[in-house]
Amino acid sequence: MGVSKEEISKTIIELEKSFNERWSVGDNRGYLDGFAEEVSYFDPILENIVVGRDKVIAWIDSIYSNPHIVRSEYLNPQVHVSDSGDFAVLAYNLNTFVLDENGKEKQLRAWNATHGYRLIDNQWRIVHSNWAFAQTVTEKIAS
Repeated sequence: MGVSKEEISKTIIELEKSFNERWSVGDNRGYLDGFAEEVSYFDPILENIVVGRDKVIAWIDSIYSNPHIVRSEYLNPQVHVSDSGDFAVLAYNLNTFVLDENGKEKQLRAWNATHGYRLIDNQWRIVHSNWAFAQTVTEKIAS
């Protein structure tokens, strides 16, 4: 019986969305509970990589505040699944929206997200998380 890469991709995307939805309403534990012990983590305000679940959780707890996100757009999701079916890389664009002072929706952030997932004890765990702003420069450069 072969690995169903399509089913694994669907599972990973649904899991990621569930983590994001919890984050959006003020519950960061979705992501934090999904981290593997050996997780490595980058975000746009970190100077260096953070490695280890406890250190990543401490970092996120130190900067997290309820973003009050009212809507998220998950764009261009791509999941690459290993032939063995126990590792997957998810990359996607995420646009988040909040309400402005007039109660109208406005975009809060545009992200590029990449997460490595590994199947550990029959649960998909994030072993690497990388968040980047979707656009940080206005000219096209390669270095």
